[in-house]
Amino acid sequence: MHNLVSPVRNLQQQLLSDDWYTLNKYTFELRRRDGSWQQQSREAYDRGNGAVVLLFNREKKTVVLTRQFRLPAYISGHDGFLIEAAAGLLDNTSPEKRIIAEAEEETGFRISQIEKVFTAFMSPGSVTEKLWFFIAEYTEADRLSDGGGLEEEGEDIEVLEWPLNRALEAISTGEIMDAKTIMLLQHVALTRMVR
Repeated sequence: MHNLVSPVRNLQQQLLSDDWYTLNKYTFELRRRDGSWQQQSREAYDRGNGAVVLLFNREKKTVVLTRQFRLPAYISGHDGFLIEAAAGLLDNTSPEKRIIAEAEEETGFRISQIEKVFTAFMSPGSVTEKLWFFIAEYTEADRLSDGGGLEEEGEDIEVLEWPLNRALEAISTGEIMDAKTIMLLQHVALTRMVR
């Protein structure tokens, strides 16, 4: 447990961009472990906090995933189409309420019983986002629509219902490269279904 004295002093913030989300440059002094102070400068991207849910069917041993275009992945040399669990930003709503709505928008399944499994920072070196991770069981009776996301938000989402084993293999082959999805697939494989 860390002591209650702040490790940071003289924190200064400079706005660099406020377009899609906000990018700030911070200058500060950080107390090192030996007690000395060192001036540092970092940029932090604030895109808000989010939530993610993996829908799984214990009887069929299947999961519901989405495939959509992600520009940052494309810029990094990927084809840009990532396979992911349903996710979204909180937008001033509780993680539980937001992820139930997001799951229905993206996958077409209305889930009612969700289970929080953990919370994590996904890229703490440069992004402020904290992500709430959930799992939820689904049945075919929970399907209300084809899903696909909201066109007005630029979403064009393909819904995939895959056997869990296929999804786990897709991690090994690199077909699934999204960290939040990998974390939830492995969690479900380890704790909810026998492969």
